Amino acid sequence: MGNLLYLIAVVLVILWIIGAFVSPFGGNLIHILLVIAIIAVLLRVIRGAA
Repeated sequence: MGNLLYLIAVVLVILWIIGAFVSPFGGNLIHILLVIAIIAVLLRVIRGAA
């Protein structure tokens, strides 16, 4: 389950980078998804360390 979370986070980061160059005026949805991915990874790290 943890590996799936990291895979989703990596995919979202790659899509964010592609979206920043392909359509810089495309909207804020990809930025919201990136923030969600970062929060999910941080929660996984915090819960894994405890």
